[in-house]
Amino acid sequence: MQTKPISRRIALAATAALLAMSGTAHAQAQDIKLGFNGDLSASPSAQSGAAGVLGIQAAIDDINAAGGVLGRKLTLVIRDDQSQPPKSIQNMSDLIDNEKVVAVFGPTNSGNAMAWKHIPNQKKIVSMGMIGGGTAITAPLSAGADNYMFRVSMVDREQVSGLMAFAKKAGYKKLGLLAETTGFGAGGLKDMQELGKLQDLDVSVVERFAVGDTDMTSQLNKLKSAGVDAVAVWAQGTPTAQLMRSMEKINWFPPVLSSWAADNVTFFDAAGKTLAEKPVFMRTMVDPRTPQQKALFERTKAKLAAPSAFPFVIHGYDAVQLIAAAMRQAGSTDGEKMRVALEDLKQPVQGVMKAYEKPFSKAEHEALTATDFAFVKWSNGRLTQITDGVASQLTPADFKR
Repeated sequence: MQTKPISRRIALAATAALLAMSGTAHAQAQDIKLGFNGDLSASPSAQSGAAGVLGIQAAIDDINAAGGVLGRKLTLVIRDDQSQPPKSIQNMSDLIDNEKVVAVFGPTNSGNAMAWKHIPNQKKIVSMGMIGGGTAITAPLSAGADNYMFRVSMVDREQVSGLMAFAKKAGYKKLGLLAETTGFGAGGLKDMQELGKLQDLDVSVVERFAVGDTDMTSQLNKLKSAGVDAVAVWAQGTPTAQLMRSMEKINWFPPVLSSWAADNVTFFDAAGKTLAEKPVFMRTMVDPRTPQQKALFERTKAKLAAPSAFPFVIHGYDAVQLIAAAMRQAGSTDGEKMRVALEDLKQPVQGVMKAYEKPFSKAEHEALTATDFAFVKWSNGRLTQITDGVASQLTPADFKR
């Protein structure tokens, strides 16, 4: 597998963002502005943000070529939040108040969405997530409140639902839980504890580590001493790789279930080919399969930091299609009317991943669930879908929530 150095990939992501931003200067006053607010340059997840922007722009191009929406062209305004919550908050206000966007896509990092989710809700502007998977992102600010946070992407709790079902079917009794000390890690840990109990698994053994830690042997030794059958980890790609290297240090390799961050090429680079093959995780897809997916991949592959980032292209593409459908149904770009339309879409929306038939409701703002995801691992330097063994035995009824 040929991969570029991490610094080079992040630079390419930033360059892609700048190129995309340069096109917004030509937007006409009558254009419908959409916004993107996410990391494009700072964290290991920046490549996901860059891929998402590629998908958003591809959908905009296709929609504009077909005549636009409500007789108007779409245009994209991009803001790089550099993985910093204060910057992300500032970007959100700028996009809504100054740029007058009618919807915002992103962010890359779940913690940033949690930092500013009150803004689109207060200003009644739809936010369509297509990268960050934090479970609480799409929860309303209060019970029964109108909610402007939607998502078409992986969801942490749905991933955990799948992983806990996998653990149960595999016959594991006692799971050791590991999580990084970030909002992402804390949310995933909460989901693992709750859904593990729903599967009657012992999830009482818990250890944490900082996102920048490079030695987790102390935590692993505690899990080993506790006699766990397998390990479930919720962390970003690079710290998950450091965890695998720490397993190598003590020569202890229990089965590992991981967050989808293990699909990131930064995980593969940091872990190395052999260790990267240890974890099992979930993602929305592996390789493009349908003619539509293959065509979109061919359009965008040259700009991707790594082929493994392609699902975010699809998420970005489909997110725009859902927003466009809401505007058409509402006959308006008014945020409240768009929210109401999204919660009751009358016609199926043909995306690149699938056709979305009433994906949202007043109470449900997630377009994808665990049944849409695939079990995946690295094999010979490539992401490979697991289609046999435990994964093949799972049914929708096994995914408890």
